[in-house]
Amino acid sequence: MTATAHRSDRARLADRAKAYVALTKPRVIELLLVTALPTMFLAADGIPNPVALVATLVGGFLSAGAANAFNMIIDRDIDAVMQRTQGRPLVTGALTPRQATVFAWTLTVVSTVVLAVFAHWLAAVLSLAAIGFYVFVYTLLLKRRTEQNIVWGGIAGCFPVLIGWAGVTGTLDWPAWILFTLIFLWTPAHYWPLSMKYRKDYEAADVPMLAVVRGRATVGIQVVLYAWASLACTLLLIPVAGMGIVYVVVALGAGIWFVAEAHGLHARAVRGAEARAMRVFHASNTYLTLVFVAVAVDTLLPF
Repeated sequence: MTATAHRSDRARLADRAKAYVALTKPRVIELLLVTALPTMFLAADGIPNPVALVATLVGGFLSAGAANAFNMIIDRDIDAVMQRTQGRPLVTGALTPRQATVFAWTLTVVSTVVLAVFAHWLAAVLSLAAIGFYVFVYTLLLKRRTEQNIVWGGIAGCFPVLIGWAGVTGTLDWPAWILFTLIFLWTPAHYWPLSMKYRKDYEAADVPMLAVVRGRATVGIQVVLYAWASLACTLLLIPVAGMGIVYVVVALGAGIWFVAEAHGLHARAVRGAEARAMRVFHASNTYLTLVFVAVAVDTLLPF
């Protein structure tokens, strides 16, 4: 075999590997890990057991990747219509549905084993529940039927904090449920601005996102309400988990900033001006990251 043929084989192998990685939606998983890791520090009231920590992160990553892969298999018809998703591997033909299905089931099995053996069985059960919820409740039941799809379907994205807590403690205590609720309330305020940006895409794919079926002002006020609810939920963690000054300052400061951005989105929508929806979308990512980093830092501080 010539050197050129070897390079060609390596290139094909690299492309195939990239396609499998893309199937897991790694940028989405990054945010899930950002919430799970600080939760484990809070659960342990310090640095968690290293084995449980690594196992929970690895198992959680593989579990989220499995859910995302199943989602891409089911939604490949939608992805082919939407400009934002036309580069996904099942649309381009980089992977076949059969290859993707085998990959998704493999990730499901491996993630469950890793969590059950090296973390805790409760974390493994929650992981399977998260995959099932994302696939059956959000993707198959809600996404194509109701404007509330992302509200209730977003529950799947709340599971990593429960998995993280269970992976360290083997229990589910009130602080974990508060963080679960925080992500539940944050998700619509995070995703609906994105749906405003890609409204035409969702409309073409016949997906009834709120931005498709309601006016921009309605979307804006909903984002405002969920942003305020997210701020209130972060403050609830203070007495329940005994959070310190670092968390209090960050939760208040970042929360007020996020609420202000949401109000700005609504005001621009009412005036008929450019919504600048992606500004709020990116702000929501930064906001959630700041809050969860503050959870970890506050837990590790001696005061």
